[in-house]
Amino acid sequence: MKIQLAFLPLLLLCLIKNVGYAQNIVSYSVPKELYYAAHNDDFTVRVRSIGGKWQDLYEYKVKVDADNVQEASMVNFDFAKPIELAITKNNGDIHSVKIRPLSHGIKSTLTDNTIHFVLNKPVNLSVEVNGDKLHNLHVFANPILENIPKATDKNVMYFGAGTHFPKDSTGKAFIIPSNTTVYIDGGAVLKGKLVCNKVENVKIYGRGIIDNPQRGIEIMHAKNIEVDGIVVRNPEHYTVYGGESQGIIIKNIKSFSHKGWGDGIDLMSCSNVLIDGVFLRTSDDCIAIYAHRWNFYGNAKNILVKNSTLWADIAHPTNIGLHGNAEKGWAGDTIENVTLRNIDILEHDEDDRNYQGCLSINASDNNLVRNLLYEDIRIEKFQEGQVFNLRVYFNEKYSAAAGRGIQHVKFKNITYQGNLDNPSLLQGFNATRKVEDIVFENVKINGNLILNPVAGNIVIGQHVKDVQFIKSEVKR
Repeated sequence: MKIQLAFLPLLLLCLIKNVGYAQNIVSYSVPKELYYAAHNDDFTVRVRSIGGKWQDLYEYKVKVDADNVQEASMVNFDFAKPIELAITKNNGDIHSVKIRPLSHGIKSTLTDNTIHFVLNKPVNLSVEVNGDKLHNLHVFANPILENIPKATDKNVMYFGAGTHFPKDSTGKAFIIPSNTTVYIDGGAVLKGKLVCNKVENVKIYGRGIIDNPQRGIEIMHAKNIEVDGIVVRNPEHYTVYGGESQGIIIKNIKSFSHKGWGDGIDLMSCSNVLIDGVFLRTSDDCIAIYAHRWNFYGNAKNILVKNSTLWADIAHPTNIGLHGNAEKGWAGDTIENVTLRNIDILEHDEDDRNYQGCLSINASDNNLVRNLLYEDIRIEKFQEGQVFNLRVYFNEKYSAAAGRGIQHVKFKNITYQGNLDNPSLLQGFNATRKVEDIVFENVKINGNLILNPVAGNIVIGQHVKDVQFIKSEVKR
């Protein structure tokens, strides 16, 4: 460790004082009982205003990749004006540095085994040394929070700095009532999930951590729920579990998982949803959109995912359509009007062909999936998988029927840099359960514009109709 035990009380006092230490930078305290247990000593991270005084940040330990569980690092802070970061590697020499997503174009310098770079605006990043993506540093540089409530305010559930355990010790859950603002201070660590069940008008926000819960946040049979800015650290399963709910807003949440079924955001029969500015590094699907599953019934529609970074150590970065209602006498569910825009995909690693596809639409369980737009999506080199996977199929493990079809899907301004060992796939089920009206517009692979399936290593299977590859002007 960097700090001797004798100095721990003084350090904690300094960390607490760092909240509001300077108007430009806000960092947060760490509960004393977690200081050693949750720390990763791979990096020393400091931050300052340009030309100002350096401040130490606390480097949290996060576990990643269920195939080969490893310990990476995370720092989390807020700022308003340009800042400089100094990142020192404590074990071994730095030979190369990569800061991702590459689309941000962040340049760094290296001096005495310390990486320096400047940030002009809030951003979520991965800093990778010597090509190591399993022991990397995640930098979450947030905007400064405004309108922070007081613990005494009416209808406020306030979690201040420190560790918090739920009263519901059996379910390990914090139960949120309707018409409630939940504020989680950046120095707060919650040892349980947040549950919004049959409630409305709830806002959950802050910079705190939900630490090793069964699930991060459950939103069930609910309406008008907003989640903003928090971190979910290594849940047993989902980060956000949404079922049969409307009016969901999820902004700037960050998450890590390393166990099976460790999905990021899974939405079942949900409508009118905004997901904006999230960073999800998961050991199952990052974002999955379904219709009926378990006790959740109904269609899914009007969902927008934007300005986000997805890192699937296993399975899909995006997955739409697998679960629905195939019960006897039911015509099937519809998943429609879904847009994914301005997305960076940093990893996709899946050896099972049935679960490959960075941009995956797998219509099963009598689902009809239609009216989807994927726009301005940048896919960086991944380990194993496919770029596109559109299938109407019967999944023997999870489904009771094939899907009804996939219709009206546009992929616009999609780029991928990497190998194409596994071809992408478009495949219908039969003559009445087809894939149809699919447009690839300004799709580029390794810098080459794709104007036919062969150039993109895309297999067009049976029961597929009206596939176009086109070029159009890109507005600057």
